[in-house]
Amino acid sequence: MKTAIIGLPMVGKTSLFTILTGVHQETRIGATAARTGIAKVPDSRLDELARLFEPPKITHATVEYVDMPAISKENLRDPSYVASLRVVDAFAQVLRLFADETIPHEKGSLDLRRDLEDVETELILSDLVVVEKRLERLEKDRKKIKSPDLDHEYALLEKCKTALDQNQPLRQMEIDAEEEKRIRGFQFLSQKPMLYVLNLGEEDAPRLHEREQEFREGLFKGRAQTAATAVCGKIEAELAELPPGEQREYLASYGLAESGLERLVSATYALLGLMSFLTAGETEVRAWTIPMHSTAVKASGAIHSDFEKKFIRAEVVNWKNLVELGGYPGVREKGLLRLEGKEYIVKDGDVLVIRHG
Repeated sequence: MKTAIIGLPMVGKTSLFTILTGVHQETRIGATAARTGIAKVPDSRLDELARLFEPPKITHATVEYVDMPAISKENLRDPSYVASLRVVDAFAQVLRLFADETIPHEKGSLDLRRDLEDVETELILSDLVVVEKRLERLEKDRKKIKSPDLDHEYALLEKCKTALDQNQPLRQMEIDAEEEKRIRGFQFLSQKPMLYVLNLGEEDAPRLHEREQEFREGLFKGRAQTAATAVCGKIEAELAELPPGEQREYLASYGLAESGLERLVSATYALLGLMSFLTAGETEVRAWTIPMHSTAVKASGAIHSDFEKKFIRAEVVNWKNLVELGGYPGVREKGLLRLEGKEYIVKDGDVLVIRHG
């Protein structure tokens, strides 16, 4: 899973990227080069399974974050900048809600709606350029060749152009699976799922959940393929400096149960329709990321393509039952280790043992 952190200057994008990934670098003003870092997905289920099996290796799921320089007309004219945006699965747009006189806002004031719409408009205009160029090309081709495929593509791109002309991002346009397949190759920026990340000030941290809900029911309501989460950059920066044993206590002092990383990953997983299943034994305990509603045979392919090709059965047990009953012999004895076939729909937190040829 690859997520680009985007937004206007001075909103806390790079600070958030550093907190999430641990990748440090001096501030780069005016740069267009993206940089990437990997964040380990926190998962307490792995910790409990590791205590049971004591394996030499514990492998968390990971998320790749891309730290993008500020969205602007100039940057969106840079082919390498746009290429970095096109290949990600989703955007996390950081929206500034913290006041700090030492970090002036580019526009001179805090206005979340304005900032959100400024970024959205730039993404829409970038897509409009692509659509108009392709329509020009199709118009010439349709005069030379009679082709239903070209006619379908032309009609679909006209539909896209109408939405973009009305300042509507393509993620809000209603299209069927066949139409989505036709335009997938364009990798339109305004079609990508969007996670709004509210970057709050320290004084708002105890009300983090309320502020998040306030925007979900207000400004963000009814926006297709979007989600929202709130973080406090200042608290997250301080949290990153603490040893793991003290982090929960520090979060609790602000009335928080989860770190910003946990909140961001959880919101992104939900937005993209992802979940984790687990494998556990004496050699390794590991989390695997798959789309929700995946079958057992598809899940086995996440481990190894040969497992998918030669799949026979999956032994399935809920992770909690496995921990509570002390391992596989305990769950077998209670009849909680089930044999499932190819069509079994894997659930979040299932522990699988794949039988294959």
